[in-house]
Amino acid sequence: MKNQQVLIRKYSDRRLYNTATSRYVKLKDIARMVREGLDVRVVDGRSGKDLTHIIMTQIIVEDAKERHIALPLQLLTQIVRASDKATHDFLTWYLDNALDLYQKAQNTVSTGISEAKNVVSSPLDFVRNLLPVRSSPPAPESGEVEQLRRRVEELQSRLERRRKPAPRTPKRKRRV
Repeated sequence: MKNQQVLIRKYSDRRLYNTATSRYVKLKDIARMVREGLDVRVVDGRSGKDLTHIIMTQIIVEDAKERHIALPLQLLTQIVRASDKATHDFLTWYLDNALDLYQKAQNTVSTGISEAKNVVSSPLDFVRNLLPVRSSPPAPESGEVEQLRRRVEELQSRLERRRKPAPRTPKRKRRV
């Protein structure tokens, strides 16, 4: 399933217009839409030129100002240096793959956490799910049953013998 695409028009007065909701939006609104998983596309209101890259860059810059966090200096330096097409293409490919791996790892961790919550909330169900499912217990052979019955009787008789108090022997008188 592909993400829903939202078209934003940017006008000469620097206003951004969401064509899906028929309302003006701010950079914060566009950032929220992107974080929610929407596919946002920004175009110039007059020429129709795609401005999505520029707007996304503005969002990153504004976000860095507000949160006092930014991309690592080495990465920013490499982006500035990536003026030739080959370096730019490689850097784009690298970042796309790195972010894709990060997303997959995050999904794996999220799945693991939800499974761990299920285990904590119902450990008996978890153990039952680990055990193989049997429709009925296997029937032991008749010879085995007879052996087990004799063994149980033998153990019971031993217990009874141990429980009976031992007969007391009379005490001897001491000679003084």
